[in-house]
Amino acid sequence: MTNLGDIDRQSLSGAISTGTHGTGARFGGIASQVVAATLVTADGDLLTVSETENAEMLPAVALGLGALGILVDITIQCVPAFVLEAVERPEPLDAVVDDLETRADAVDHFEFYWFPHTATALTKTNTRLPAGTATRPLTATSRLVDDVLVGNVVHQSVCSAGRAAPGLVPGINRLSARVWGDRTFSDASHRVFATSRGVRFREMEYAVPLENLASAFRGVQRVIDENGWHVEFPIEVRVAAADDLWLSTATGRATGYLAVHRYWKVDPTAYFAAVEEVMLAHGGRPHWGKMHTLDATALRARYPRFDDFTALRDRLDPHRAFRNTYLDRVLGG
Repeated sequence: MTNLGDIDRQSLSGAISTGTHGTGARFGGIASQVVAATLVTADGDLLTVSETENAEMLPAVALGLGALGILVDITIQCVPAFVLEAVERPEPLDAVVDDLETRADAVDHFEFYWFPHTATALTKTNTRLPAGTATRPLTATSRLVDDVLVGNVVHQSVCSAGRAAPGLVPGINRLSARVWGDRTFSDASHRVFATSRGVRFREMEYAVPLENLASAFRGVQRVIDENGWHVEFPIEVRVAAADDLWLSTATGRATGYLAVHRYWKVDPTAYFAAVEEVMLAHGGRPHWGKMHTLDATALRARYPRFDDFTALRDRLDPHRAFRNTYLDRVLGG
């Protein structure tokens, strides 16, 4: 696949319906790779949508929130297999943020993580190479130590300790920033794009115009500092190309993504509310599959084709066979 998200436990229908994306200034989300789909509509009929059949519906069906019907068949535009060379390293945070757009544009796939209370960005740069390129994959031992023990087991312990004694979080985060993210390897693309997450968390992610990403990140830094919150989970920053899908968070604009997390046993309400306020002030659109508070009235103003989507919903599901509480909030009853 052209690009993938960073978590390895997703269904195709769920990934495209919620706008799952990876990172890369020239690459769109998974839904932008959809070239055809078949769905069961509310009246029990099969509806085929493609570039040659009902093509006007494709920008809606490819990212439909489950509101238009049941996806039973999806055609994804794939590309020849390729290798990814991954360079993961800690860098000074201010230098990375100050040069964020240039960094993202200069490489195939760029992102970084930031542990609050540190001055370090854990950068991840993936470069696409031909399929026949000799690879240097992570050894079984390296995967066990870095991804399983440090990435999951140790992080689980850190989150538990931070919940029991929040004052320890800044010191723990500084230690985490020193031991994570300093390696180079290469492998088949799917083995590099996606990783396994073993620590349960709650997440909010917002998409902002790419030119606003650095300022939005600084705003999140500010609200953490001003409120004295001890945040144990890193913030993730990614980018994506513009697309033309009606409800895509990247529709019509090159996009930057900022995701915040809290350990699942910690109440995220105040933190997420403050972050959401910052994101909305920077033109943010919430990830459909993660936590946010917006309703249809607020979302309509942020999506130029919102009314076109709801009109198609009215046509395909006039009696709301596929409604649920979430869809009632974000699309209206």
